[in-house]
Amino acid sequence: MSISFIETKDPKDFPEHKELFSLIENFMGYLPHAFLLMADNPNLLNAFSGLSNEIFSSDEIDNQTKQLIALASSLSSGCKYCQSHTSHGAERAGVSVEKILSILDYQNSDHFSKKEKCVLDLAFASGKVPNEAKKEHFDKLKNHFNPSQITIIVSVISLFGFLNRWNDTFGTQIENVPGDFVKNKLVPKGWIE
Repeated sequence: MSISFIETKDPKDFPEHKELFSLIENFMGYLPHAFLLMADNPNLLNAFSGLSNEIFSSDEIDNQTKQLIALASSLSSGCKYCQSHTSHGAERAGVSVEKILSILDYQNSDHFSKKEKCVLDLAFASGKVPNEAKKEHFDKLKNHFNPSQITIIVSVISLFGFLNRWNDTFGTQIENVPGDFVKNKLVPKGWIE
């Protein structure tokens, strides 16, 4: 099976990355094909892994919120690969399926706090091309978050901006774990694949 528009990759093709791939798989529950695509360039793989680890290991913003930010940014950009990953990641972080399903109507949903709505306003606006982030988004964020937390919020959005472009450009195929989550838990409740 091909994992993208370029040649098929397998973790066994990269024994030098076995330890890193194992850490990623333990964190996410599977090894994303995006990491296999990066493995041909070890410096890129290591730099991306370090950045991703730094953002997701920070306790300034909880992982549920980070995953919702990533999902909103990916929905806004239209990357189906990242939408499947981030919806699955949100559930793994403890976000209910009902909350995930209501993210496109978050402003009118009781599932989201005022604080979360401010974050999602920015994530949806900045996931678009051209970017629609405005000073007003940050004025609202300052009511709930300190500058360091806002930096993490923008870091998540930016990380997924890269991943959205990377995976849509390569035509990266969705792995079974997040693909099955979308198919079995979200689609039956109205999610559009």
